[in-house]
Amino acid sequence: MKLEQLVGQRLVIGILGTRVTPEIISHFNELHAGGLILYRRNFDSPVQIKKLIADLEEALGRKLLVMTDHEGGRVIMFRDGITVFPDNMALGGAGKIGYARQQGEIEAKELRRLGMDVNLAPVLDVLTEAYSPNIGIRSYGQDWQLVAGMGAARLAAMQQGGLSACVKHFPGKGHSPVDAHLGLPVIGSTWKEMEAVHLKPFVTAIQAGVDLVMSSHPYYPKLDPYPNMIATFSKKIIHDYLRVDLNFKGVITSDDLEMGAIKAICPIGEAGILATQAGHDLLLVCHVPQAQKEVYYKLLDAYTSQQLPLKDLERSAARINSLKLKRPKRFEGGEPGAEPAGVSLAASICRESVQVLTDEKKLLPLKSRTASLGVIFPQFSRLDAKIMIEKEVLPEPEFLRHEFKKFGFNPEIHIVSIDPADAEIQPAVNLASKSDVTILFCYDAHLYPGDKNLLDAIQAAAQKLVVDLLRDPYDAVFIKAGNACLTDFGWRACQIKAAIEKICAGNT
Repeated sequence: MKLEQLVGQRLVIGILGTRVTPEIISHFNELHAGGLILYRRNFDSPVQIKKLIADLEEALGRKLLVMTDHEGGRVIMFRDGITVFPDNMALGGAGKIGYARQQGEIEAKELRRLGMDVNLAPVLDVLTEAYSPNIGIRSYGQDWQLVAGMGAARLAAMQQGGLSACVKHFPGKGHSPVDAHLGLPVIGSTWKEMEAVHLKPFVTAIQAGVDLVMSSHPYYPKLDPYPNMIATFSKKIIHDYLRVDLNFKGVITSDDLEMGAIKAICPIGEAGILATQAGHDLLLVCHVPQAQKEVYYKLLDAYTSQQLPLKDLERSAARINSLKLKRPKRFEGGEPGAEPAGVSLAASICRESVQVLTDEKKLLPLKSRTASLGVIFPQFSRLDAKIMIEKEVLPEPEFLRHEFKKFGFNPEIHIVSIDPADAEIQPAVNLASKSDVTILFCYDAHLYPGDKNLLDAIQAAAQKLVVDLLRDPYDAVFIKAGNACLTDFGWRACQIKAAIEKICAGNT
């Protein structure tokens, strides 16, 4: 294999659109890119995504390493042909390792039918008491043993089904104070603290034979004190600790090099060299073609000038090739489609994980079918262009009426933006003022100022109030005494249904 091809094998790149174009083919050929990562923007249907992959590989005359982010809950890229599982925190709340194993079995079957080689999951970050702006419900929870057990069971089942798992975000960023997509997080934990908690699930995953480990972008000054030596760039963390001390034999991949944490430190071409020097096999450059070119040509120059050693490139290429050889066939297991057992498993997880956090006045379950009920709900349809929103939830009023009708309720419904302006909040306040009971589905008041204003205004106006926390449960600190509050650890349809059932149970 020529040097250009060896360098290209390290790159996993994203593309725009839902079909293969001459420009995409030319771009892949120029970069000799070995990997493809697929997002919501690339998906219309199972038939279409299969055609996209097949057309691209046929045009290139070679097999790619095809990846997607299919964590469950918040992070799901495909709308059809898969089971929509809840977030990991819901699974952690249910507390059954067997559920994680079943999820892995199901998603392996579903994703292999769609042509995926690698699932960038599960998340093994361990939460702490501190607010986590990015991981949150993506984590199984604060107990590292639970995180390790859930993660190991799921990844083992995935890999037994022919789908490679990729655990993330090494060495652990469940306590990161900043979202690495937006800026540079700094985590002050020592090696002793990391080894006592945050590294434990990764050690368990390696012992379970995980195929890939993804690194993280935070700066850990007590792990590697060199200025701006984020984990992605740190040879101490990636090569010396992960590869040597933990004896990980599989493929090490970076997170997306286009994130804000990287931009805060250096140009992306330099980031590619630093991540390679640290010990990564694969480099993810997921969005911008020019950024992908910069990484490729900087790496090519670095190997040509012997700034980077060729022997390390050859070793990485061998590991990547071994990963590809695990799956000689592209589409396995028949035609795409969600597994029949998936819906009932997801429903069981959600039902068993819903938690009532406060209910001093014993409002739950709602006791009167005749009481006027006002429901305030976020407009998820506004997000549909950017992230996968289930068809079942759209349009939102019809979905809600159908679910509440199961329990004998016919609520008046008001839909608000994800981050509502004051003009939108006032009609919601009017509804709360006149309703005997108000249910507010709150979508992350920690993150959206307008949602925090909405929550405060409804709490001041409602006669009786039930708040369901749809995203991270951190918003519980904003709930005032006397109001009922519960969380379903997410906002997928199965989770919303479980919350409504919890609110209305006993009225069937």
